[in-house]
Amino acid sequence: MIEKTSFDSFQAAKNKRGLVIMIILAVLIVIAFIISMNTGYIRLTPMELLNTLFGKGTDKQELILFQFRLPRIVISVLIGAGLAVSGAVMQGVFRNALADPGILGINAGAGIMVMLLISFYPTATAAPVYLLPMVAFVGAAITAALIYVLAYKRHEGIKPMRLLLTGVAVAAGMSAAMIVLTLRLDPEKYQFVATWLAGSIWGTSWKFVLSLLPWIVILVPYVIYKARVMNVLNLGEQTAVGLGAAVTKEQFRLLAAAVGLAAASVAVSGGIGFVGLVGPHLARRLVGPKHQLMLPTSALLGSLLVIIADTIGRWILQPSEIPTGIVVAVIGAPYFLYLLARTKS
Repeated sequence: MIEKTSFDSFQAAKNKRGLVIMIILAVLIVIAFIISMNTGYIRLTPMELLNTLFGKGTDKQELILFQFRLPRIVISVLIGAGLAVSGAVMQGVFRNALADPGILGINAGAGIMVMLLISFYPTATAAPVYLLPMVAFVGAAITAALIYVLAYKRHEGIKPMRLLLTGVAVAAGMSAAMIVLTLRLDPEKYQFVATWLAGSIWGTSWKFVLSLLPWIVILVPYVIYKARVMNVLNLGEQTAVGLGAAVTKEQFRLLAAAVGLAAASVAVSGGIGFVGLVGPHLARRLVGPKHQLMLPTSALLGSLLVIIADTIGRWILQPSEIPTGIVVAVIGAPYFLYLLARTKS
């Protein structure tokens, strides 16, 4: 009885610590949000920003804030959460610490379908905005299925390193195919593809926010709802089956949600990598492996990472911009190499 009480106290303390960390991350996101609203070639003073938010700014100030900056910042928050949760699910389902939708080629698969869709329209902006996430999902799902088939071996299943190498190879193939296809594009569309490959947040209007929002609002809560299932799956397939989990069905549902989150995010953000790798890893270090805490913490960390990266990209070389994906890669690539060095199998 004493041991059970001690365990309950330990869990309560851990849950409280996790809640405090999530509140701190939410506050940091709000601070980054405010700083990002005032970052750009045309600066707005804090008072001008406040007046504009309450409808007392000039037409120019309202145009800058409401039509250019706010949609981009909101998209940064959404895609950060989507990519981080997608990475957390893939790492949990595959039990591979290096799984990430960018590294495994999921982002590339989504991107090539987006590019094919855009190639049928006279300009890149003429493509139907609300259709982009759906088309990206098809490409991401096909890529995920291809990686699974190539990495799976009978009687062995899927080993982490084989999955990683297969994903890297498929991603390289997809990226090469995308570059070849760009040779048939006109200059404007070629510029769009180059921007996409660099990971620049190109969908910067409220239409893109609305096209992405349903995917994030539905799939992120669904994955968090499945946190207990993910905890069981992490115990291993045999143990999970013994505990009554429908392993194959649950893995398929979770992977479908992860692919959907990655595809929808990529459709409006381009090839931003490493968010799905860094977010979940930092979340585990902060709140532990329990998915009830780790998943929402990953979402918050992913949002914070992308909004900071986008703000730095818009600020550091004004009036030019550094694509958000490049800034994230500067942070994520060394961390990936560190994790790769620590991985034994």
